[in-house]
Amino acid sequence: MIKKILFDVDGVLLSEERYFDASALTVWEMLISSNYLALSPEKFKTDYNDKEIEEIRNVVFENDKILKFQKSRGLNANWDMIYLSFAHQLIHLLSQIKEYEIENIRKWCQAPINHKTLLEIGGVLNNYSVELDFGLFVKEFERSEATKQELLDYLNVLTFEKLGVETSSFQKGELWSVCEHVSQEWYVGDDNIIASTGKPSVQKGKKGFLVNETTLAPKEDIGELFQFLTASGIEIGIGTGRPELETIQPFQHLDWLKHFDVSRIVTADDVAKAEQEIPEGKSLSKPHPYTYILGLNRKDLSVQECLNTPLPIKDGYSVLIVGDSLADLLAARQMGCQFAAVLTGLSGKDARSEFEKHKADYILDSVLDLKGIL
Repeated sequence: MIKKILFDVDGVLLSEERYFDASALTVWEMLISSNYLALSPEKFKTDYNDKEIEEIRNVVFENDKILKFQKSRGLNANWDMIYLSFAHQLIHLLSQIKEYEIENIRKWCQAPINHKTLLEIGGVLNNYSVELDFGLFVKEFERSEATKQELLDYLNVLTFEKLGVETSSFQKGELWSVCEHVSQEWYVGDDNIIASTGKPSVQKGKKGFLVNETTLAPKEDIGELFQFLTASGIEIGIGTGRPELETIQPFQHLDWLKHFDVSRIVTADDVAKAEQEIPEGKSLSKPHPYTYILGLNRKDLSVQECLNTPLPIKDGYSVLIVGDSLADLLAARQMGCQFAAVLTGLSGKDARSEFEKHKADYILDSVLDLKGIL
């Protein structure tokens, strides 16, 4: 009997589309804007319309082929997806000038790449005729068996293959943080950027997408589902890769927050805080089960207690995790919990075969179908 249910948010309750739009705009800005590599500053602006955003996303993510590939390899966090896409293009760009700038390339790749470094790289790149090639991403990463966070490590392998430089710089570090901040500028906008990151915008003028959240079923019907579950004695919680601001604010606006014990709402902020307490370089984002373990325990456990929790957990069969990605499924499997796959994520109904292959306990067309399996 199911006693507890933990929900992912994106692709289950709220649409991921605006996140992916913001992700594409982030990669685009960092490649072309004068604030970063400055490859085509005349093409950059802060108020693209929907058609322009769609065109940019189709170019940057190859009509979402790159996003789907990253998801299929177990990567779930948009910030990691942005970082992988931008860093890969950066390596490709540097490969076009290595014959002339190898000493600079060694210097850049063997130290943390920060905002200042990007401006310096951009200044050098603009002395040459270089071209972007987003079509290379899947071709080059398909040669690897890397999954999840191993994909970030594979950037170092590509750096050696394409540039002849040994490095460990392409891991979560300063460049990843630059990508994260630009992404937040696009998603939360000027009005919320300080609350989101603690830092002001590098590029002002972005309205953000936070007020344009799209639910994956009528908001009233999802609210009724939450009410039905809690009235049935089932404890519900959230385990999301979204930051707290981008989770709590929409839930308040949609009148969903009243159904939850906030101590069972675990966000990317909780994960980031935990990662600061453990050895550098270890990721606790999904598919690591940390997010869901913390939620099940109402945030009462310390980071180390969560990490030391015996897996599979006791009475895992009574816990249902509801998600749209392989990362959610893998986390549930490690915990010994049941898993319900919802076909409203990036790949839609095309994801059914992947979930069948991994033997998801339930496959639902909509989160509202949850009532039917209870």
